[in-house]
Amino acid sequence: MRLKNPSEIPKPLVKIGHMPILLHIMKYYSHFGINDFILCLGYKGDAIRDFFSSLFDNLSHDFLTKGGRKNTSLFNIDFSDWKISFIETGLHANIGQRLKAAEEYLADEEVFMANYADVLTDLPLLDFLDNFQEQGRIASFLGVRPYHSFHVVTIDNCGYVCCRQRAKRTDIWITGGYFIFRKEIYQYIKDNEELVEQPFQRLIAENQLISYKYHGFWGCMDTFKDKQQLEDLYNSGKAPWEIWQTFREYNQLRSKSS
Repeated sequence: MRLKNPSEIPKPLVKIGHMPILLHIMKYYSHFGINDFILCLGYKGDAIRDFFSSLFDNLSHDFLTKGGRKNTSLFNIDFSDWKISFIETGLHANIGQRLKAAEEYLADEEVFMANYADVLTDLPLLDFLDNFQEQGRIASFLGVRPYHSFHVVTIDNCGYVCCRQRAKRTDIWITGGYFIFRKEIYQYIKDNEELVEQPFQRLIAENQLISYKYHGFWGCMDTFKDKQQLEDLYNSGKAPWEIWQTFREYNQLRSKSS
């Protein structure tokens, strides 16, 4: 599973700890019972396909235990329920085009989720989903506060700075890269459109776009510094997004006390 040339690794395969960030995200969804994945491949898409092919091949041949059951302790998860579909969307496809390419795969789904594949969170996913169902809108995204240390300024017409404050202290919210959609979303996406631009503007005009504000942990991997911060959390043994680990430890403690 080791890629020969690090420069050929696409962003979703960049490792946080011992496994790619993409696998961290998929484990997160799987913890909540979501095991049907559609990976929209673009730049270096074959590397992603090869990674999973190699992973499952190794699990099939090298990790068999008594009774022929797969021993998936390699990543502490049962892959046997996972279904992964790969879609080639082109090297230069934007998020809207990639989502559009998955339409035929989602024809029978009234509601589905989408992800940027470079963000980690400890968001209670079922609360996010319940809020979406209660609101009855077409689209929802995770709203988070910017965590980078930059400042927001207010400038008057003469160029004088009227106000300066850290972004965290403002009422600014950004798109957190986790989405829930109804299938009607495809009526709002036209060819070559970026998802959060024209389609979202149409949804806003019809009051069909909502956001789920979350104050808990959220971290993106846009820069090397971001990656290092996520690595430090992982290496400390206190990675907030590994909620499956916390859940397992809780069950172990409960079983010992009973």
